[in-house]
Amino acid sequence: MILIMDPAPRIALRDVSVMRGDHIALSGVTVAFAPGTATALVGPNGSGKTTMLEVLAGLRSPTSGLVHGDGSTVALVPQRHARSWMPLTVSEVLRMARFRPTVVPRRLGAHDHAAVDGAAGRLGVRALLDRPLDQLSFGQRQRVLVAQALAREADVLLLDEPITGLDLLSQERILTVIEEERHDGRTVVLTTHHLDEARHCDEAVVLDGRLVAVGPPDDVLVPAVLRKAYGERVLGDHAHHAHAHDLVLVDDHGHGHDGR
Repeated sequence: MILIMDPAPRIALRDVSVMRGDHIALSGVTVAFAPGTATALVGPNGSGKTTMLEVLAGLRSPTSGLVHGDGSTVALVPQRHARSWMPLTVSEVLRMARFRPTVVPRRLGAHDHAAVDGAAGRLGVRALLDRPLDQLSFGQRQRVLVAQALAREADVLLLDEPITGLDLLSQERILTVIEEERHDGRTVVLTTHHLDEARHCDEAVVLDGRLVAVGPPDDVLVPAVLRKAYGERVLGDHAHHAHAHDLVLVDDHGHGHDGR
């Protein structure tokens, strides 16, 4: 199944399969992501959501199939990040986003500093610039890492469960940024266990190691589709007639050991 969008896709997977050890994390997935869209990847633990982000980011090569891109830059915010980042301050972490591999090291220019300052302001972390990252709360650290991704000014923003376990302020900041990035023409792809979060996206991709469904959230985040991925871990549809907005997914919001 190919997601046909206009304008042309910025990045696309064509019949992509990925093995993690002896486990099939993704099997024959074909999907595309266009500029100016936000897409939610939904599925139970071990369904391949994180694996798909890694493939889109170029961090993991498909075992088979193809990844097509238009040369766009990509920034990834992983779900799991170590609490200790050596003795790095928030300012140093944000400036890392502006470093580029060059033969001769270069100093950051005015545009680099403006990008860092703008990202810090959008995520509300300017007051934390001199603080060591490992001394911040989880929500503060997540906002810093999202700000780092924004400071890179990438065309594609990949977010692995960006608001799971965060305080309300951090959730609101990050969700606002996602909407702004989409509005500015960037491609946003995020993984989530929250159906309400997924419904705010343009498209939803439901995974269970394979592509279960793809399309507008109102079309695919429905009991019949979600049960194919989650089985009986879909609650609220006892008579199979519950409204889609009343559904609850039973999951532990962590990653599987092999099929992330």
